[in-house]
Amino acid sequence: MICTLDVGHKNDENDMRKRGNELKKFINLPENCEKEMILGLVKANPTYLRKLDCGNVIVRAEKKRDKVALITGGGSGHEPAHAGYIGKGMLDCAVPGAVFSSPTPDQIYEGIKAIATPAGVLMIIKNYSGDIMNFEMAQDMAEMDGIKVAKVITDDDVAVQNSTWTIGRRGVAGTVFVHKIAGAKAETGASLEEVQRAAQEAIDNVRTMGVAIAPCIVPAAGIPGFEIAEDELEMGIGIHGEPGVSKQKMKPVDEIVDELLSHILEDMDYYGSEVAVMVNSAGATPQMELLIAYNHIADVLAEKGIKIYRAYVGEYMTSLEMQGMSISLLKLNDERKALLDSVADTPAFKEFGR
Repeated sequence: MICTLDVGHKNDENDMRKRGNELKKFINLPENCEKEMILGLVKANPTYLRKLDCGNVIVRAEKKRDKVALITGGGSGHEPAHAGYIGKGMLDCAVPGAVFSSPTPDQIYEGIKAIATPAGVLMIIKNYSGDIMNFEMAQDMAEMDGIKVAKVITDDDVAVQNSTWTIGRRGVAGTVFVHKIAGAKAETGASLEEVQRAAQEAIDNVRTMGVAIAPCIVPAAGIPGFEIAEDELEMGIGIHGEPGVSKQKMKPVDEIVDELLSHILEDMDYYGSEVAVMVNSAGATPQMELLIAYNHIADVLAEKGIKIYRAYVGEYMTSLEMQGMSISLLKLNDERKALLDSVADTPAFKEFGR
């Protein structure tokens, strides 16, 4: 047999490697980013995570059989969301798609089958049209197998009523609170209906808004996701770089916080309430800047008669290396406080109980 060198293929591979290097990212081939990231995540957390053989589907290393199981997913690029929240007190499965793209119905279906228990499965879906369509298709397939499935849809972003990829509000960083509340409720042995109720009540009581001052670069695209001048910011931006309320001139962070909070507090009456606050980095905003923002958030809420019960400051739902942040407020009652305080043990979120 005579072997010939596939010069065209080799040149294509060299071109792809060159393109990966030109992005100035620590990657190999752009098209392998999701696969290699997931493999690295699982290898780094073998006591928590296991990857199924049927694609990019990640489940708890040891299946829990005595409770409602929770599944979520969405595009890659939001790490530690969503697989970083798999573990005790939170999720049982996460299905990442390509960067900023929905996972396929078949992969979601395989995830549901892998974690299903007699108590049922709750899907937590961020409000993006592709995510909703694909998760609902997977739900139909699972129900034909006799698996009991329910869903909730997160829509915490107050910036815009409709967006590039949604009908209605976008599901953003406040979704992490829903993972925590629903996961804690499931650990109590509650029924599927009760877990769904707790999750929906968390959704009904959380509001978020974000801002960005520099875009991210999706590896497969190789170019910034949006354009913004050096002296500008994008107010109300989405987690995929979708446009927000307006482009504005850069200003001190206290003024940015004032505007973000004004939109959130106009949308829901938090006066006299206890809240959990999340200040979330979009990926490239350092802890120093998040804490400077939180310093003013705490002062503003205190002035308005809103008591902070818990604060979370860090990376919870990123947008690759976007330079930005979001603020989420979760209104609390006794049940949500107890569920927020209950034990959670995941790669990216740990709570040791109070």
